[in-house]
Amino acid sequence: MASLRKLLSDSVIYGLSSIVGRFLNYLLVPVYTYHISAASGGYGVVTNVYAYTALLAVILTFGMETTFFYYANREGIDRRKVFCTALSAVGSVAAIFLLLVMLFIGPVSDFMGYSDHPEYIRAMATVVAIDAFQAILFARLRRDGRPWKFFSLKMAFIILSMGLNLFIFLVAPHWSHLSWMSWYDEADNVKYIFYINLFCTAIVTLGFFKELKDFRLSDFSVPLLKQMLKYTWPLLLLGIVGNFNQTADKILLPWLLPGEDGRVQLGIYGACVKIAMLMALITQAFRYAYEPFVFGGQRDKQSKETQAQATKYFIMFTLLAFLAVMCYIELFQHFVGPDYREALPAIPIVMMAEILMGIYFNLSFWYKLTGKTWWGAVMSTIGCVVLVTINIIFVPKVGYMACAWGGLAGYGVCVLLSYFIGQRKYYVPYPVGAIAGYFALALALFCITQFTAQVPHLWLRLVLNTLLLGVYVGVVAWNERALLQPIFNRIKHLRK
Repeated sequence: MASLRKLLSDSVIYGLSSIVGRFLNYLLVPVYTYHISAASGGYGVVTNVYAYTALLAVILTFGMETTFFYYANREGIDRRKVFCTALSAVGSVAAIFLLLVMLFIGPVSDFMGYSDHPEYIRAMATVVAIDAFQAILFARLRRDGRPWKFFSLKMAFIILSMGLNLFIFLVAPHWSHLSWMSWYDEADNVKYIFYINLFCTAIVTLGFFKELKDFRLSDFSVPLLKQMLKYTWPLLLLGIVGNFNQTADKILLPWLLPGEDGRVQLGIYGACVKIAMLMALITQAFRYAYEPFVFGGQRDKQSKETQAQATKYFIMFTLLAFLAVMCYIELFQHFVGPDYREALPAIPIVMMAEILMGIYFNLSFWYKLTGKTWWGAVMSTIGCVVLVTINIIFVPKVGYMACAWGGLAGYGVCVLLSYFIGQRKYYVPYPVGAIAGYFALALALFCITQFTAQVPHLWLRLVLNTLLLGVYVGVVAWNERALLQPIFNRIKHLRK
């Protein structure tokens, strides 16, 4: 129980940097969608380019974050050598990538459909190269148990980015007549989104002065790198396939619906999906704390039981987030501009897909801890094939809704494969009955919200949905009262 409380404590701090930070960043979505019309396809461009950069970030880090944790916790291996070797490898690959993009910017821009705007590609290629380099530095902070510095650097990026974006979209249009604002071009404000990202990413790198000062090229070890690459190459394939499961719809949709219509639909879908990304924030916060926690405690005899309980708690809280968004969707819809809201029906599907993705991450430790990472690559590939197949067949027929269903089906297949194969290779006593019960309860309450949506008055609908949310919270609190008892005792003590 003490280890679970430590996991919860770290999750809160990492969650502050992830959830609060990215939530503030998501507040820029209404800024964009209220100032960039859906018909222009501008937000579709932003969605598409960021999908490419997310996939490239996985390729350029090639699983070295997880590999770093694995080797940094092995007995008899110098942690400094692990850090320097990982940072050198990722930094070299990122530098080569950036050089190639700059040399062949013309063909690259043409391939991506942005021959008229190669500056978009230059900016984001630089961003993704720096991000890959920073990934190992952030992993070092997590391994060293320094969540507050992690939090500070993440928040510095968000605050600086928000300030510059608010200036560009809310202030600059009113000051464009001033002589010193001659550089501003309101007709192409999309490019400033990419430029701001580049500037803020570069600034954050300065915050790693101490970590970079500790770097010694002499500690780079070729034999260690060979071992790490042997461990990490299946993780690279796993990462590519896993990330492609998240970004495939946003990359493929403009290809499957060519022309302006594809970018318009992608912008509408991409904006509404941001509402569903609350689930991704929770998953990411949990992952930041959970990964070093599991690898650090892999020699603990109770680690399997702890993994099982942690997975159950993860599912409990993500289902709560799912219901919260669904119960108050009429309030959340104002997060995006009016001409983007037609994609709201995709939100529950995407949120459930995000939950399945988080479960798949929880189930993935059996092959990471046993060193059989190639299993993850195989299962993720199968899930990706399912996702891509659904997109190719149905996007031309039904548009972006096929993207949502494809993600749900792909992650569903991955979860089933990982659970049944994992239980044979590395048994973990997951409380399947309790987990299934929470899923059944959450889905039943969600179905009821579809009926309360027919109630004529908004205030009454919200009251009824709040009661439904309270039912879920009450059932969970009663079933998990052993975990919550220390909190209740603390409250009683404060009242005295």
